[in-house]
Amino acid sequence: MIEAKGITKFFSIVNEDRTAAGLTAVLSVSLKIGDGRIVSILGPSGCGKSTFLEILAGLQAPTEGEVYIDGVRVLEPLPSTRREMEDYRRRYQFLSPLANGLFRDRPKHDIAMIFQDYAVFPWMTALQNVTFALKLRGVARAEREERALPFLKAAGLGDSLDKYPSQLSGGMRQRLALARALAVEPKIILMDEPFAAVDTITRERLQDDLLKLWEATGITMVLVTHDTDEAIYLSDEVVIFSPPPGEVRNVFQVESLRPRRRNDPEHLDLKRRIDALFKYDIDHESEYSI
Repeated sequence: MIEAKGITKFFSIVNEDRTAAGLTAVLSVSLKIGDGRIVSILGPSGCGKSTFLEILAGLQAPTEGEVYIDGVRVLEPLPSTRREMEDYRRRYQFLSPLANGLFRDRPKHDIAMIFQDYAVFPWMTALQNVTFALKLRGVARAEREERALPFLKAAGLGDSLDKYPSQLSGGMRQRLALARALAVEPKIILMDEPFAAVDTITRERLQDDLLKLWEATGITMVLVTHDTDEAIYLSDEVVIFSPPPGEVRNVFQVESLRPRRRNDPEHLDLKRRIDALFKYDIDHESEYSI
């Protein structure tokens, strides 16, 4: 279970004239995501979707609010006053360099993240990319290749193990990123526009590949996307963020059973409802009853 409670993220900005300003990217977002579900986050550009995803992953600390995974807090808000800073330092100051070494770089939560730009290592082959991720998770050298191969084959890369990312198509590089994430057997995968850089046909194939891997593993997936069709086709739940600052505007449950068809009347009707919501938020008018 992922539970976000009152997440707000504020960024300080220095203008060109050297005056200070601020930007609230996410405002008081609360959300619960059940185990084994696929949830998509949709919203206009700049509404804080990616920022919220990084807060779920623990890559950013919220200004206010907390995220819990299976009841364990991911990160607490950063201190904003001198007294809070002193308390923060006291809580997280270890007794010795040895203690620091024992806890450094050990993930508190079993999360993998996939970014829009693939984030694979160009100097490593497909197989090496996955075995390196397993190395970072502490998997013994003798077991790494054996653990990596099934995920690479499931992602359609069984014949490309010795190829470098530059020798792979955009879709294959994204499947490599997915195979690497799944190989470490996380409980949760967070994805930020993972299929945005590929063409429509490849994108639909990758969506189907993702669903097959999800059915085989049952892990929890959270997806940021701008594509309404993609969100409905993949997800159990679609969360709509408002124009900035991002708040939860609405939540739609996708009730249709899998396997789904992209041209089902139920799919198309939900797409029209979500698109009408976006149009209303941007233009303050809608031709369709929400």
